[in-house]
Amino acid sequence: MNHAAGLTTTFLLSMLMCVPMSSWAQNVSSIALDKGCYNCHGNPPRKNTPSFDQLAETLAKYRGQTKVIADLAEKLHKEHVFGGIKAHEQLSPEQALLLVTWITEGAK
Repeated sequence: MNHAAGLTTTFLLSMLMCVPMSSWAQNVSSIALDKGCYNCHGNPPRKNTPSFDQLAETLAKYRGQTKVIADLAEKLHKEHVFGGIKAHEQLSPEQALLLVTWITEGAK
């Protein structure tokens, strides 16, 4: 991640801390709904796809780790680590960051 992206990520995450968690979580959940994330990651999840609950359990260890969360968001958005999933690639960097942060916070 370049320096400017790092500053943007830090700014975005610090702004998230100013928003009440329930309204923030509802906003991010609506992004997940709008982008169709629940089609694969809902309950029950599609095929071998992890549900949001499973992802939240796995990624909880990264809660509060800004750099790790930013790296995961960048991988979600840019890289083909998940087999080149078009829906992931269509997320903006900001949406990917919000979704990964929301997942690490429990996806509720």
